[in-house]
Amino acid sequence: MCGITGFALSNPSWPADRLTATVLAQARAVAHRGPDDEGSWVDPACGVAVGHRRLSIVDLSPAGHQPMASHDGRYVIVLNGEIYNHRELRGQLEQETSGEKSVSAWRGHSDTEVLLEAISRWGIDEALKRVVGMFAMAVWDRAERKLTLARDRVGEKPLHCGFVGGALVFGSELKALATHPGWRGDIDREALTSYLRFAYVPHARSIYRGVLKLLPGTTVTFGQPELARQTLPEPLSYWSATEVIAAAKRDPFRGTETEAIDELDRLLRESIRGQMLADVPLGALLSGGIDSSTVVALMQAQSERPVRTFTIGFHEEGYNEAEQAKAVARHLGTDHTELYLTPKQAMDVIPRLPHLYDEPFADSSQIPTFLVAELARRHVTVSLSGDAGDELFGGYNRYFVGQRVWNRIGAVPLGLRAATAAMLRAPAPRTWDRVLSPLSVLLPKDSRVRLPGDKLHKLARMLTAPSAEAFYVRLVSQIAEPETVAVQGEESPSMLSSPEAWPGLDDFTERMMYLDLVSYLPDDILVEVDRAAMGVSLETRVPLLDHRVVEFAWRLPLSMKIRDGRGKHVLRKLLYRYVPNALVDRPKMGFGVPIDAWLRGPLRDWAEALLDPVRLSAAGYLRSDPIREKWNEHQSGRRNWSYWLWTVLMFQAWLEAQSGSASKMSKASYGIDGGRSRVA
Repeated sequence: MCGITGFALSNPSWPADRLTATVLAQARAVAHRGPDDEGSWVDPACGVAVGHRRLSIVDLSPAGHQPMASHDGRYVIVLNGEIYNHRELRGQLEQETSGEKSVSAWRGHSDTEVLLEAISRWGIDEALKRVVGMFAMAVWDRAERKLTLARDRVGEKPLHCGFVGGALVFGSELKALATHPGWRGDIDREALTSYLRFAYVPHARSIYRGVLKLLPGTTVTFGQPELARQTLPEPLSYWSATEVIAAAKRDPFRGTETEAIDELDRLLRESIRGQMLADVPLGALLSGGIDSSTVVALMQAQSERPVRTFTIGFHEEGYNEAEQAKAVARHLGTDHTELYLTPKQAMDVIPRLPHLYDEPFADSSQIPTFLVAELARRHVTVSLSGDAGDELFGGYNRYFVGQRVWNRIGAVPLGLRAATAAMLRAPAPRTWDRVLSPLSVLLPKDSRVRLPGDKLHKLARMLTAPSAEAFYVRLVSQIAEPETVAVQGEESPSMLSSPEAWPGLDDFTERMMYLDLVSYLPDDILVEVDRAAMGVSLETRVPLLDHRVVEFAWRLPLSMKIRDGRGKHVLRKLLYRYVPNALVDRPKMGFGVPIDAWLRGPLRDWAEALLDPVRLSAAGYLRSDPIREKWNEHQSGRRNWSYWLWTVLMFQAWLEAQSGSASKMSKASYGIDGGRSRVA
């Protein structure tokens, strides 16, 4: 895992020392991604410079140093990520080039060197189709004078690019681009409006005008014509989730349930075995839920020593998963570390969030994710996680509740639905909680819902959706009508607004799962994990996102994923082979923090300062009236607007950080130390 960056001038005119100094400054902006080494390579004749910050994982010797040139000297690469099947690829290359000088003497055993020689032998597109891994890379072809950027299939590793001051600039994080001379950083108001809806900037856009994210599974190549015109070519796809799903529907899995579990076991074992390869200490993040427990169980089944596992706990009821994680760890025999946190320790992270994420990002689970990554980094350099089980195997409540609710309400006249929604919203969420929580003991354990009042208020919002697709968008919206909050608000196009690009899926639940796979997963979940972990120089790996697992999951019938009102059926059955079901069968909790209570308590002054009407009006991005209305309702306890408000607050905190006064404001408003959180 590393940080990459670089640029190509539209009009090559800089001397080598200026190219080098500039690209090293960009690389040092992402030094946290690679604290072990740095490097640069420049071509003054072409105006090209690439930089690298290294987190040494495989081949810790200087032979793994980047930027790296191919044996024939044609290609130069900077790579962020890991190629898990590099040993197999190396064997294939050795067999094909037996007797040839080009790879008769490897410099070392790094995956980067193998990938580079694969590109040299087979070309970029064919090499990418053969690799198994997570990556973002830039490859300069010295013969063709072309720069190619590429990103892994599902979007585990980030890559941004855009034209800045007469140069194409790219980098793992936006802060690398912002270091380049001529950076303007103009806010994209369409991207901002979309952010307000989703709590992240979706699809290819970034918060900055003219700066894009390379889409998962694509490459983009810049030659002199594109650089001279300063235009971004259309990305080319080498792997497409849409095409994978269409192919899966043409060739569905026709075996028995037992055969499906056996095949999933085999695929996940193979994925995890490849991802356990490292020349540094390795462990796993364990929440005690189905996904992370499955990953850890299969790790331990293939390990000769206890796997290091890490969990954080909270003392607040309804937010703590540490006891379940400890029980799973004890059963599997892992070397387990847990840490219970106070609210203050969690809130100490908040001043760091704008710098960690570079653009507004408001998934509040970013806080515990950062803290568990920080805990793990004290002991290991690489950690596996259980992310993506929900999207692939139907774990989110919306998958089995959404279809059922829409089937019941879709044919009901909108007027009647609106009246029902008003009745549900009349009592405050806390009132619903007091009424319904005592009754939850009458329900099956897996059917109990935490904070039922919030769920009923969200249901009220869903009732007035005009279509199934609109119903889904409301399910995933933090602010349902962002154009009423954003000044000059108009949303940018995304996958959710482009149904013509979707695969033909008749089932509404499968359409939701597809949209999560291509939007929520890469733009929220994977961003959250990457930035939180790399903020403490921890490499995270996601075995469930091995593309072979993804492809198999989509071949399975929905009945093997969602059954009897709950998801992850085959994944559960697989886990039961290793862990008693009593240890892992419990209501889905998620990975959150009590933002609602914090905004009425210890975060109130900080939030009040950021939501000051004068400040909002002076900035000119958000309208103060709807924000103050929600803030007052939340403070009164009549409604829980915590997620709505958190989305606004994370933009305001990010905007404040851009002005350079965030540190002073944060310390004054919190009364806390804004540095790295300390936990004991």
